[in-house]
Amino acid sequence: MTQKVFKEKYPIFELFIDKNETTCKTVDDVIAYFKEKIDAHPVAVYITTFDHYAHTTSLPEGNVNENIKAAKNIVFCFGKELPTPEVMAVRPRSIGVSDMGDKFVVIFMEAPNPQANEEMEAWSKALKNA
Repeated sequence: MTQKVFKEKYPIFELFIDKNETTCKTVDDVIAYFKEKIDAHPVAVYITTFDHYAHTTSLPEGNVNENIKAAKNIVFCFGKELPTPEVMAVRPRSIGVSDMGDKFVVIFMEAPNPQANEEMEAWSKALKNA
């Protein structure tokens, strides 16, 4: 898993998974895997799944990289504290999954909670054996 800064200001985690490294065959399989992890977590709560590919391709001005075959976000929240209104700016969490043909790209923005980052990183890395 790689940590990097996207557009010079967004800290993100990114993982490439060759399709032969996982039992998941589609973006929906990967999303279902993450939903199981979220549902089993004592704090996390599932919110929704957003089909970014379908949304973008439905727009007259929509533009999708030709290598992206499918792309969805699973949206959920780890929040167990609400100490200030500012926390609302960094919640909920989202993990993006893109099908690039021969591999999946799993990506998420760094959370202010280190435990949330550790959990999302562990879930993502475990996909290689799922």
